[in-house]
Amino acid sequence: MKLVLASQNKGKLKEMQAILGELGIEVVLQSELGLTVDVEETGTTFAENATLKAKAVMEASGLPAIADDSGLCVDWLQGAPGIYSARYGGVDSDEERNQLLLNNMKGALDRSAHFHADIVCCFPNGDILNTAGDIFGTIAYAPNGEGGFGYDPIFFVPSLRKTLAQVPAEDKNAISHRGNALRAMAVKLKEYMENH
Repeated sequence: MKLVLASQNKGKLKEMQAILGELGIEVVLQSELGLTVDVEETGTTFAENATLKAKAVMEASGLPAIADDSGLCVDWLQGAPGIYSARYGGVDSDEERNQLLLNNMKGALDRSAHFHADIVCCFPNGDILNTAGDIFGTIAYAPNGEGGFGYDPIFFVPSLRKTLAQVPAEDKNAISHRGNALRAMAVKLKEYMENH
């Protein structure tokens, strides 16, 4: 089976290839098919946004498409930045978004947070598979670590005593929200392929 990833993110592609490749599923970027589908994320949930992206790429390519939508949900900020994680505060860089979040956490009595991911696979026959995953932690007081991207430098995982930016990529994939959702999707895709 070939799946088109509704993203330009090579990091996501690598992660999906690593987990879904074991099932004999080939995952390709939409750009490899000469497609540039830009989907406006108008959903009110991660699942809705992932579905919008997967459906648009599936319709444009005629192939099954897979998409994810994920973000950081901070308890003290009533779940923000949530679905707006990538465009939080209207600032342009990860460093600025991290700084803004840390500024908004000044005086916070509760620093608990989680990353959430929804992964959706849409098929040309109308079938849709959906899985979700989370990783729980706290917001650090300052950025730490060189790895990862986004909010990883300020997301502290108590069991590891490190931020996600301090965790090697393969270890991060084993515990991350996207990794958890992706492993659940691999199970669903395996069942789906056996029955179709």
